[in-house]
Amino acid sequence: MTAGLRIHAVKITPVAFRDPALLNAVGVHEPYALRAIVEVDTGEGLGGLGETYADEGHLRRLRAAADARTGMDVYALGAMHRRVAEVLSSDNGVGGTGLTGMITTSSAVDRVFSPFEVACLDLQGKAAGRPVSDLLGGAVRESVPFSAYLFYKWAAHPGQEPDDWGAALDPEAIVAQAHRMLSEYGFTAIKLKGGVRPPAEEVEAVLALREAFPDVPLRLDPNAAWSVGTSVEVARRLEGVLEYLEDPTPELDGMAQVARQTPIPLATNMCVVAFDHLAPAVEQGSVQVVLSDHHYWGGLHRSKLLSNAVSAVVTRDIIPAVVRRAKELPPATGLLVARVCTVVFITVSMLVAIEADHFGGVLGIIVGLVAAVMGPISVPMLLGLLPIFRKCGPRAALSSWALGLLGYVLVKFVLESTDQTVIIVTPLVTSLVVYVVVGLLSPEPDATADAIVAAVSPVPDGDSEPAAAAVPQAAVSGASD
Repeated sequence: MTAGLRIHAVKITPVAFRDPALLNAVGVHEPYALRAIVEVDTGEGLGGLGETYADEGHLRRLRAAADARTGMDVYALGAMHRRVAEVLSSDNGVGGTGLTGMITTSSAVDRVFSPFEVACLDLQGKAAGRPVSDLLGGAVRESVPFSAYLFYKWAAHPGQEPDDWGAALDPEAIVAQAHRMLSEYGFTAIKLKGGVRPPAEEVEAVLALREAFPDVPLRLDPNAAWSVGTSVEVARRLEGVLEYLEDPTPELDGMAQVARQTPIPLATNMCVVAFDHLAPAVEQGSVQVVLSDHHYWGGLHRSKLLSNAVSAVVTRDIIPAVVRRAKELPPATGLLVARVCTVVFITVSMLVAIEADHFGGVLGIIVGLVAAVMGPISVPMLLGLLPIFRKCGPRAALSSWALGLLGYVLVKFVLESTDQTVIIVTPLVTSLVVYVVVGLLSPEPDATADAIVAAVSPVPDGDSEPAAAAVPQAAVSGASD
């Protein structure tokens, strides 16, 4: 049955269901929420289901894509994506479409393709007798934790009867809403939709939640309703309280300004919603958590691709994610942890490399090669953490890398040494000497580096102000909310 399984027909069914009077940064939810169910039928007794949103513009695009898919192989997902792109080539889809009702710039092609891809994966799994997770590489966990989603809300839409949740317009009502959600549904985290009440009042609501739920991760999402200045002020009041702050201010540049002034990780599902947003987001340091919605990103395969890409650039958050108290460490302690981790990592790498011959074969060659280049790379990384070397700039680092690697090539391939210790130690020592000599004889002072070192240094006796005040602050917007 799996051979030649083709799309016989596609049915798109809009669905409307009641939505409470939930408040967000752009107003109040409509009395009904809209979704669309996509059914893909093979004509051979197998059908697959997908789901998406259902405003008029999106429905029009879905129907155009459905007509273009008839007769295609359900396994030809790449060809289907191209077909959707052809059909929508004159329609960029930018507008109010989206699960949140917020304007996004994610690709119309990806948003339209997503429910069809999910439906085809559903079909593939049924044909093979396997869950869809197996088609994506296998499940990585048996259960997935869910977060409670708290909203400020009216008791009812105008002219309608109050719902059984009642109104929630102050911190006390928000805490009561959280108690009910966690007790009835077993949520293990809490997110509050902000951007509704004055920022100071929403801060008080989060602090009330922390008092009521001391061990539950908390998140706040004002849907980019605040200026940079307000975002920074809120973040400073909630340091050590929030797990992450989601989309406090618009655009990558604004998020980057906030990120430079708070240790709280910033999350988004508004300013990074397509693959071409990733590079500028990483370059500017705008976000630390990408909230990937497969409806935006083009389906489950592309969401998996996104997770692989993001995992390569979020290593700086590993320790805080594993050890929650790490987020609350003072700067000096954090610097000490960085130094210790770096020393341990490099030391272990060197020791393993010296014993690389015991691994044998290809593995021994790989271990020796990696560790040989690790020495030159590690010297600027390690010494750069020490105050005495803070004036060693790019010139010293690049010189030490280049000459250290040259030392490895000389010993390994010119002198043809077989002594693993010599092969590993020579580039390390060369890099060390070059870095120290070039860095100290030709310093490259940097005001930011000096300020950071001052910020994490102990305050001398008698000083009334902490050294952290020396860290230059990024310019903030004076716009009001």
